[in-house]
Amino acid sequence: MIFIRYENWKSYLKFFPLTSLLLIANVIMFFVLTFNGGSTSSLVLLKFGALTNHELLAGEWWRYVTSIFLHAGFSHLLFNSFALVVFAPPMERLLGSLRYGVLYLAGGVVGNILAIAYYNSINVITISVGASGAIYAVYGAFLYVALFQRGLMDETSRKTLYTLLLFGIIFSFAVANVNWMAHLGGLVAGFFIYGLMIRLWKPRIFRKRK
Repeated sequence: MIFIRYENWKSYLKFFPLTSLLLIANVIMFFVLTFNGGSTSSLVLLKFGALTNHELLAGEWWRYVTSIFLHAGFSHLLFNSFALVVFAPPMERLLGSLRYGVLYLAGGVVGNILAIAYYNSINVITISVGASGAIYAVYGAFLYVALFQRGLMDETSRKTLYTLLLFGIIFSFAVANVNWMAHLGGLVAGFFIYGLMIRLWKPRIFRKRK
């Protein structure tokens, strides 16, 4: 079962350095928001890089990246941190930290782009933050593994992934104020980014199998 963490904290930092850094960055930014007016304040979130399609800020493209590291409220941070700490590490080990980082950030950015495109299409102003799109990109990569690289994932982990995705998608639509398009966009982006990556920028583990 690849989604159970057996490591102590020293081993975790050693084997999953980028996941650890991503978690630390999220926590640091949460405290920055908290001590500068609160992480649930729209004005504070916008000041520190939240994504929005408001006409005055829509041209600031760096927000597609910075918003991935911001969270609105402790429960938002806790939920995404749990997902990152528990489910993402096997992908970092599989791809290596560099490729995993590209997958994470690119998937999150694509999810954000699709979310803004959706809200623009229905003429709704939105403010969006969170690592969910990037995390769903990791889920998308795992979905590719589960479907096309079955030898890399045991049956229990495969069933866990399918259950996680089912409840995640239901949650995305059922709960108010959840950016479901960022979730789905990240999921699809991660699936295809991973598929391209293992062909065009092969991790060492796949090169060894030839």
